[in-house]
Amino acid sequence: MAKTFCIANQKGGVGKTTTAVNLAAGLVAQKQRVLLIDLDPQGNATMGSGVDKANLENSVYQVLIGMATAAQTVLYAPTAGYSVMPANRDLAGAEVELVDLENREMRLKLALAEIEDQFDFILIDCPPALSLLTLNGLCAADGVVVPMQCEYFALEGLGKLLNTVKSVQKIHNKDLDIEGLLLTMFDSRLRLSNQVVDEVQKHFSTMVFDTIIRRNTRLGEAPSYGESIIAYDATSKGAVNYLNLANELLKKNQQYGKSH
Repeated sequence: MAKTFCIANQKGGVGKTTTAVNLAAGLVAQKQRVLLIDLDPQGNATMGSGVDKANLENSVYQVLIGMATAAQTVLYAPTAGYSVMPANRDLAGAEVELVDLENREMRLKLALAEIEDQFDFILIDCPPALSLLTLNGLCAADGVVVPMQCEYFALEGLGKLLNTVKSVQKIHNKDLDIEGLLLTMFDSRLRLSNQVVDEVQKHFSTMVFDTIIRRNTRLGEAPSYGESIIAYDATSKGAVNYLNLANELLKKNQQYGKSH
């Protein structure tokens, strides 16, 4: 059975989609079978995986409202090397439509039951909001990866996210846990970046990933080519960082990953 991780933070611009796409590619480089689910109506994880969001027969929207099954929706992205459950603008309407549906928080989890055995890892890219879409991601996940940029307001809103995770644990998903806080956009030349790392490690020591994602120009260029950083420039700092993160995640979850 797959191990499922939600990439979540209600703050935008912290590297959620970048992390979802490149962690998926990093796990594929370790011979893992990966499914990336795009739960953000912007569809950036879909595009970043080389899938055209404008020409989708089915998307995660149809899955959530019961018009298509997960098996009918998942596509293999050949350039990425992993499978994608894509998203587009239709998903913005799901928020309203889900309100009246039965099991509205559990729709994604229930839909994944039929296909999760086909994968070692499932990664869910959540929208930058604590919405019903994010709630569906949290209810379907075993762990939450929280990307945080190394900037002044890094810790802002973290308490709210941790409280949301606690209440989801209590009510919907007792197995949910924080897998780790991931520091992103780190620039060793900036005193502030170093201060944020020290602060986060001091307060949340055991919860922080050892891997830190450094600010890297190539990392910003890769999505415009519909590629992960590993496909775009495997020797760049960004690629090395995400390969290290994939290794770290695999070590923590050895019973789930496929050994090779």
